[in-house]
Amino acid sequence: MKTKVLVVDDSMLMRSLLTKMINLAPDMEVVGAAPDAQDAREMIKALNPDVLTLDVQMPKMDGLEFLERLMRLRPMPVVMVSSFTESGSDITLKALELGAVDYIGKPRTDNGKSIESYAEDLVEKLRIAKGARLHRSVARSPSATTVAMPARAGLATSGAVIFVGASTGGTEAIKDFLLGMPADCPPILIVQHMPESFTGSFARRLDALCAPRVIEAQGHEKLEAGSVYVAPGHSHLLVRREGGGLYTELAATQPVNRHRPSVDVLFDSAAAVLGSKAIGVILTGMGKDGAQGLLRLRQSGAKTFGQDEASCVVYGMPREAFLVGAVVEQCALGDMARRVIGAIGS
Repeated sequence: MKTKVLVVDDSMLMRSLLTKMINLAPDMEVVGAAPDAQDAREMIKALNPDVLTLDVQMPKMDGLEFLERLMRLRPMPVVMVSSFTESGSDITLKALELGAVDYIGKPRTDNGKSIESYAEDLVEKLRIAKGARLHRSVARSPSATTVAMPARAGLATSGAVIFVGASTGGTEAIKDFLLGMPADCPPILIVQHMPESFTGSFARRLDALCAPRVIEAQGHEKLEAGSVYVAPGHSHLLVRREGGGLYTELAATQPVNRHRPSVDVLFDSAAAVLGSKAIGVILTGMGKDGAQGLLRLRQSGAKTFGQDEASCVVYGMPREAFLVGAVVEQCALGDMARRVIGAIGS
């Protein structure tokens, strides 16, 4: 049975283009195309689609307001398809917080990407969204927010460094993980698959919410306790030793596992430089990036953690890491920060 898709966009041209792209996939069918939230609401009732594409800027009710109501009243997989997903990263991050599974910019001809390539990306995101676990990405009430652990004697001077990798569903998973971290946590380096226009906004958003300081890595920052370094979307992030200190390093080399930044590159550098002083964490995401790197981390003596299936939006990367024997301990996202901190010095 084909996946039923509902396209929501105020542009007739865009609705037509997206419909043609999606209908070319043998396993998908656009069952309706709505110009606004009101029509979309009626079509959802009548057509019962499996997944929805949603624009942000629409008449009567904007996409974010509609998304918030939809996820509260009738949760379903949503992929944001909007020009705002490229220029308005804050809006897109808000959409992911409200419950959207993923995002993609509107098709363009001036970004070096062919329409065929764009269509492949769009369809793949819709396939992933259909199988996603929505309960992990829906915004929670303030009372359900993870509580940061209190400072612990010796934590900041333990010499440990935490390395985190994530992809689809990772923006909220990383937020949850960092909300559980104390202000004096060991240095944390993060790779989240996202465009370079997003990573700065992502880091600023996390910095405003979490006890540790969060920045987008620029390269050559000395690692400090209580600081989190997010890989920029244009380069791989590595750790290197210089003199008596540890520093971030950026490398705009070829993508690895189709990604730059790549989780494998980060984990490999951690294994080589820190070994048993490293802690590796792999969170929700599609694909296998990070699985082999986490295995090399474990083989170097590091403690390694994987998010469990029940708490993942997409149990792809953690599953691959678990299957190759890279994960020492598998746990729910809500318990991850506590387990990681507990492993330091144990």
